[in-house]
Amino acid sequence: MDDIREQVRERYALAAVQAQAAGSAASCCGTDAAAESGACCATDASAEADACCATDVAAEAGACCATDAVVVDERFGAALYAADQTLGLPPEALAASLGCGNPLMVAELREGERVLDLGSGGGIDVLLSARRVGPTGFAHGVDMTDEMLELARANAAKAGATNVAFHRGTIEDLPLPDASVDVVISNCVVNLSPDKPAVLAEAFRVLVPGGRLGISDVVAEDHLTSDERAERGSYVGCIAGALSRAEYLEGLAAAGFVDADVTFTHRVADGMHGAIVRARKDT
Repeated sequence: MDDIREQVRERYALAAVQAQAAGSAASCCGTDAAAESGACCATDASAEADACCATDVAAEAGACCATDAVVVDERFGAALYAADQTLGLPPEALAASLGCGNPLMVAELREGERVLDLGSGGGIDVLLSARRVGPTGFAHGVDMTDEMLELARANAAKAGATNVAFHRGTIEDLPLPDASVDVVISNCVVNLSPDKPAVLAEAFRVLVPGGRLGISDVVAEDHLTSDERAERGSYVGCIAGALSRAEYLEGLAAAGFVDADVTFTHRVADGMHGAIVRARKDT
């Protein structure tokens, strides 16, 4: 488990550095300075999975150099958000968006609610949640990567968001009290955890009675074995570690959730899909 967690941490620490470079040097692509700063990331790994090069928005922000090696991939990242949703957000938040969906469209956030984003990364979903819940609500983010936390806090300051907080911790051991949030969201992060039952149990613990889980994740069709999922992509690329639909539903029920549902939204690999996962903590 520790090996997997460290691989994920290293992968997303690099993504945070690349996103920061993209925001601060948006016009430098194609120069030696861009290559040295990490602003350009035309690698097989980024094309294969979900890296900062994988969206039109990242390319426009300068996160990716204009070379044939860069593949625009609308299965992941900021391209999955409507343009009017991201107006006013720092370009670093957009460049660091590595998710497989838009959890805000799933969770139906309301004024005054307290929201927690599991694996909050560069902060895009926390910042958007803070807008939705308004000044009487609050949005928390939890991430284990120091570089992402630094980026998220800087993005919150640039956006002028005052009803947000970013906490260092793992999604298997959340640094929040019992029954402290109304909604738990996440964007393509649960699949990265080496201990998914712990993630779902922790999400259940921090929710108030009647609280809601609304996340985006990569989910496999039930017929795919673990080995077959691994053949389709890497663990850090959000593919090999994905649960099947049946496994997700079983895990949610085991954690105590009710009214669970897993809905496929778009294909990310053969037999693998971006999906909406919803469930509720009973009152």
